[in-house]
Amino acid sequence: MPGHPLPPPEILARLRAIARALPETYEESAWVGLRWRVRTHTFAHVFAIAGGKPQVYATAAGTDGPAVAMTFRSRIAELDRTHFTEPPFFRPLWPADMAAIFLDETVDWDDVAGLLEGSYRVQAPRKLVARLEAARR
Repeated sequence: MPGHPLPPPEILARLRAIARALPETYEESAWVGLRWRVRTHTFAHVFAIAGGKPQVYATAAGTDGPAVAMTFRSRIAELDRTHFTEPPFFRPLWPADMAAIFLDETVDWDDVAGLLEGSYRVQAPRKLVARLEAARR
């Protein structure tokens, strides 16, 4: 979305540090904000909500902003549509295994790291997940 603001640098720095610790990940610009991928699969997408834009996320989040949020993938979200529906979470309209969290001053960054790693595990090939598990032992 041309001209749409990026999330604050301090939030991006924290997310980058978490994502870079995971095997074979990379960052790229998304249609709004930034996303982190493993191979061709997005496992995290961070964006700002401002002035009711992007509308699809502002509507799902129930706010016109200003706010910063991150989407992630979760098998729990896919199995239980009522999970991740209370603040600081919200559910984007698609896909079924996606949820989002507001990244505000109250967010627990250890929780965010866990969500990112869990999302990576959902999206990454088994070989890379095995490499991550071996590195964690």
